[in-house]
Amino acid sequence: MARLESPGARLLNAWHTLSPLPGGRWLFTQLVKWMVPYTGSVSPRVETLEPGFARISITQRRRLEQHLGSIHAIALMNVAEFASGAAMITALPAGYRGIVTKMSIEYFKKARGTVTAESRPALPDLTVEGEYDFTSEITDQKGDRIARATVRWKLGPVPAKDAASAQQRATS
Repeated sequence: MARLESPGARLLNAWHTLSPLPGGRWLFTQLVKWMVPYTGSVSPRVETLEPGFARISITQRRRLEQHLGSIHAIALMNVAEFASGAAMITALPAGYRGIVTKMSIEYFKKARGTVTAESRPALPDLTVEGEYDFTSEITDQKGDRIARATVRWKLGPVPAKDAASAQQRATS
């Protein structure tokens, strides 16, 4: 039986294939928006993606604003969670998965213009299933810190029944 490629490896392969091409980063982002519609609702732009590191931006537009004329808090949480997840999943080995169990965010300044979420999680010992906090820092174009999000991920091996389903889908 062929070993399945991890979701993070598939994501990185798509990034490495598309990002160097003219319009490739845009195309990669469209792929992500199609795969994860809610994440796509903030029109994220993947700037950098490496195993264990992601830099993702969003730009202020009317549909992302709240009544004060700045980017809505939940749009910021959305891009922070996306950065955390993209960085974490690309570092996970095959046979493991992460599931969000908790999110929190601290806001320091109104978010205006283009803001960027960066996350660089250090993976724990994966032989022990558990919940782990990873942060995403959100900055504005001047480099001022806008917010810091903490995303708790339950990390552990993919259950056998889920792995079998994935194997069946991959071979059909």
